[in-house]
Amino acid sequence: MVRTIPTALDGVCLVERRAFPDERGFFTELYRDVHFAEAGLPTHWAQDNRSRSHAGVVRGLHYTVRTPQAKLINCVRGAVYDVVVDVRAGSPTFGQWVGVELDDSPGRSLFIPAGFAHGFCALRDDTELVYKCTASYEPTDDFGVLWSDPAIGITWPVASPIVSAKDQQQPTLAHALQAHRLPTYAG
Repeated sequence: MVRTIPTALDGVCLVERRAFPDERGFFTELYRDVHFAEAGLPTHWAQDNRSRSHAGVVRGLHYTVRTPQAKLINCVRGAVYDVVVDVRAGSPTFGQWVGVELDDSPGRSLFIPAGFAHGFCALRDDTELVYKCTASYEPTDDFGVLWSDPAIGITWPVASPIVSAKDQQQPTLAHALQAHRLPTYAG
């Protein structure tokens, strides 16, 4: 069974599943199509990704436009502060964000619908995420907004983050909107 817990952004939700702990450790299903369908979540996934980060690394905020990509984020080692920003032009929650902590305890994921930017801050060394995407990566459709955009105002849990050169050079949300480089809200 899958239970969804809504966040302040419509469609973005925590996904909780049963875990079965015992003296050996635990077992949990990360994905089962029937349970996801019953919960109203996608059942077609095109790509699985894995990333490893050192404590203090901030990755993001990334999104796609032409190849809409929903994501299911699982922290399988360590812990992250996971952030989602509504970057859909015309959305009633445009520019708003939510942040949740995910760790390697079993049974909890974050679902991000298409049209939202995603980023995270690794809270421990060797933190690993495994995440599913509903569309394959397309390099020409790889966009982002500045992780530290003051207009968005994300409160990252790190004083001196480690950020890639690419992510440091992303435009602000206002510049991305002016350049027509954002997904559009469909209502």
